[in-house]
Amino acid sequence: MKQYKVGIVGATGMVGQRFITLLENHPWFEITALCASSRSAGKPYSQAIKGWAMDTPMPEKVKDMVVFDAKADVEKVASMVDFVFCAIELDKEETKAIEELYAKAECPVMSNNSANRGTDDVPMIIPEINGDHAEVIEFQKKRLGTKRGFIAVKSNCSLQSYVPAVHALKEFGPKKVLACTYQAISGAGKTFETWPEMVDNVIPYIGGEEEKSEKEPMKIWGKVEGGKIVNATEPSITAQCLRVACQDGHMAAVFASFEKKPTLEEVKACWANFRGEPQELDLPSAPKQFLHYYEEENRPQTRLDRMTEGGMAVNIGRLREDSQYDIKFVCLSHNTLRGAAGGAVLMAELLAAKGYFDR
Repeated sequence: MKQYKVGIVGATGMVGQRFITLLENHPWFEITALCASSRSAGKPYSQAIKGWAMDTPMPEKVKDMVVFDAKADVEKVASMVDFVFCAIELDKEETKAIEELYAKAECPVMSNNSANRGTDDVPMIIPEINGDHAEVIEFQKKRLGTKRGFIAVKSNCSLQSYVPAVHALKEFGPKKVLACTYQAISGAGKTFETWPEMVDNVIPYIGGEEEKSEKEPMKIWGKVEGGKIVNATEPSITAQCLRVACQDGHMAAVFASFEKKPTLEEVKACWANFRGEPQELDLPSAPKQFLHYYEEENRPQTRLDRMTEGGMAVNIGRLREDSQYDIKFVCLSHNTLRGAAGGAVLMAELLAAKGYFDR
């Protein structure tokens, strides 16, 4: 496989730090540029961050890398890399503008941000589900006036827990889904040290999260038609999202009804046998078994199971018939690995394998 030089835009935040740890020994991708706000620009990375929040040491290679200005140094960074990962923490309009600046500088953008998720010619990819949406990139390039610059995004972190489990059952025609998510504090870029009011607490509101949880799956399950992604209309999804006193790992309680109700054995078989393009291509970050089912009544558990397959698998348990819906079950995924930086790295691996970063 070719080797690619990559930049991280928003390198000082929690997701940016996670990108650094994931890319430290990556077989295809090498970090050659780190970018952040003007406050951090010009400083060595080890001095630019407020604190290293990862549970592994900061890689030696990045400690003395001088941080670029994410806005002012776009052209310079674009000349140094084959593509960038973007995890900046700005409002939507600013984020959208910066991502387009990089794309128009002929630098593909793998975005962890929500700003472009609703843009109909920007693919929002869960690699095991809708890698074919990459075909819309050619239409996006025409709009942007670029030869190789484009934007691709990963979905909201909480979707990664339950959407793959529902997707694996698509042969039964999912009609209606209710998902209640219990989301870790790292999803807000926090630790218990920086957010002490979350200790021994649950907050029944996460701004904008329920809307994303209900709308974004429709794009993931949509089709490319006429140069844009046309959203699916089924299944209908309703969601309730809570912030819980947990450092990492988003859990979901899921209830689902189908056109043709599957047996519990059929459901488990679909999950056990499900494979996507990342597994077929044996991509470096792909879990060997994407969906893991636990027969124990008290699994999956966040602390025990969030790191399954390096935090890139989806964990499922407590499958039962339901009195209101056809079935119910619980799901768990690691929100900063599969749900954020890891999902973006896997998306980049898929696009690299398809030749989207080639010059």
